[in-house]
Amino acid sequence: MDRTLNYGRHIVENFAKHITNYNNVLDIGAGHGNDLMIYKKINPTAELFAIECYKPNIEHLIKRGIKVYDLNIEKDDLPFDNESIDIVNANQILEHTKEIFWIFHNVTKVLKVGGYFVIGIPNLASLHNRILLMIGKQPTSIRNYSAHVRGFTKNDIIKFTKIWGGYKLIDFQGSNFYPFPAIIAKPISKILPNMSASIFFLFKKVHTYHDEFIRYLVENPLETNFYRGE
Repeated sequence: MDRTLNYGRHIVENFAKHITNYNNVLDIGAGHGNDLMIYKKINPTAELFAIECYKPNIEHLIKRGIKVYDLNIEKDDLPFDNESIDIVNANQILEHTKEIFWIFHNVTKVLKVGGYFVIGIPNLASLHNRILLMIGKQPTSIRNYSAHVRGFTKNDIIKFTKIWGGYKLIDFQGSNFYPFPAIIAKPISKILPNMSASIFFLFKKVHTYHDEFIRYLVENPLETNFYRGE
């Protein structure tokens, strides 16, 4: 298997080509900046921003000419004006987080109306995870001894965005298909994206945001104490 396909960078490139007209891109959990370089390739004039806390990655991003902010996306505000960012990219990062409401709240605040939120996540409903659960085994996308603390499916992400209702799903694709090699996995995941190892969403922000993700927590108290910015 080619696990690099889990990052779906060919899909990120497809999304970038669909958007084309953007002035800036923010990547939360940017790593080495590989996704940002894709956006730069499509639009060389775009300004690149990264949220990253791992020091070696920060150094690498700076060398690539990317403006880096070292902060905690589960606790801190994003250091941008409201409705100032054209694209927010979050590829293989949300599964590592608990504070999903706070993250969506902050991303949606800084994203322009007409801007795009690109999400890539491991797929809890992939074919291999369905088989593992059927035989009583733990899915590979979320294990107690791994860094992943959340599991996602296409349906669940779409339902979550409807807390606000201002995101329109423009495109949905899948990448990688366990346990096959890349030459087989790529065409199968294109045909059966909802059973792929990773799933990718291109959401468009279609109207103004009024703190609905945080208001949901206030109006619908949950047994888990999610962070609301207090």
